[in-house]
Amino acid sequence: MQGIQTGETMAFPTVNGSNLLRQKLSLPQDFQGRFNLIFVAFQQWQQREVDSWMALASELEEFFDGLAIYELPTIQNKNFFYKTLINEGMRAGIPNPKSREHTITLYLDKADFRSALEMNDEAHIYVLVIDQKGNEYFRTRGALNAGNEAVLRQTLEQLFQ
Repeated sequence: MQGIQTGETMAFPTVNGSNLLRQKLSLPQDFQGRFNLIFVAFQQWQQREVDSWMALASELEEFFDGLAIYELPTIQNKNFFYKTLINEGMRAGIPNPKSREHTITLYLDKADFRSALEMNDEAHIYVLVIDQKGNEYFRTRGALNAGNEAVLRQTLEQLFQ
């Protein structure tokens, strides 16, 4: 777990995806926040790890004007039929329009994506804070715990000063 200072940022690669409102987006440019709290999940079961963060994420989004929350289900590139089946299944399970807007499915070469972000494996989710240019300020992985919550809060307080 780490909070990264502004001068030590890492670049989030440019990737394309669609949110659950069927809007095509190019990331990181289309992230709406001044800073964006990103949850990158690679496996369906990892939704439990994402969910462990959601109450805190909502609280932080309310507190820090300019913070936006995004979930990025990251799936190996598949054919059109498979993508449609996955997207419609997720859309059916997420009725909230804001959640649909901020859930952006990435169909890509997962190994290349992980390599670009120096993510060693897919065993847990990754939690990042990035800006619209793709600069990274915070990173941890896995479910919420007191330690990663404290570092995230400290990082956001420094960024929003």
